[in-house]
Amino acid sequence: MQQITPFHIAIPVHNLAECRKFYRETLNCEEGRSSDHWVDFNLFGHQLVIHYKPKPASPTGKTDEGLHTNPVDGKDVPVPHYGVVLPWDVFETFSDDLKSKGVNFIIEPYIRFKGLVGEQATMFFLDPAGNALEFKAFKDMGQLFAK
Repeated sequence: MQQITPFHIAIPVHNLAECRKFYRETLNCEEGRSSDHWVDFNLFGHQLVIHYKPKPASPTGKTDEGLHTNPVDGKDVPVPHYGVVLPWDVFETFSDDLKSKGVNFIIEPYIRFKGLVGEQATMFFLDPAGNALEFKAFKDMGQLFAK
């Protein structure tokens, strides 16, 4: 089996201070290097970087905050999204912590594909910049890529 190595992802945020607080205090990410325009975080052992990018405007001059979704297991899953596959017990603790902090879920933590191949715990929510996050867990990690 291939050894899993940390991924690196850089995402745009229009309010660096607000997002810095969210990733540090809500998601409990350890902060790494930073500048006036970006901040590194340790997201469950992966390198997440938030980069300042001005909020986009639509052709009408109004902010485009539309969220595209695709149906998965009867839920509207936001696209694009990113996140981490966690151990089952970490997922449970993390989701309880997010609930206690009043995170507004797009999709509340639940078991997707219950009783089917690929059964998993999953949840979706947005960061303050509107980036969609998904965290999930499998009781059997062998189901991660199962067909």
